[in-house]
Amino acid sequence: MHWSFKTGYHETAAKKFISTGAPFPECKSWKRFHGPGSLEGWILVEADNADACYEHAAEWAEIMDWEVTPVLTDEQAGPLVAKAYGLG
Repeated sequence: MHWSFKTGYHETAAKKFISTGAPFPECKSWKRFHGPGSLEGWILVEADNADACYEHAAEWAEIMDWEVTPVLTDEQAGPLVAKAYGLG
């Protein structure tokens, strides 16, 4: 998940983050990264579905823009690529 502050909401977001700690919904694991000196950051999430990502993004949607990009491991992607190209 990539986040960036909407124009004019940096202070509002900072106050919300400091006061709440911005807890993430329950999932297998997650870790948040901040871009120092920027207005953006990333959250790496391991989950069986996108529910936690959607819930967290919705909670912050008024003050942040989000891009959520699902990713697969080689082991997960390989069979899908093989199926798509009739290679197996």
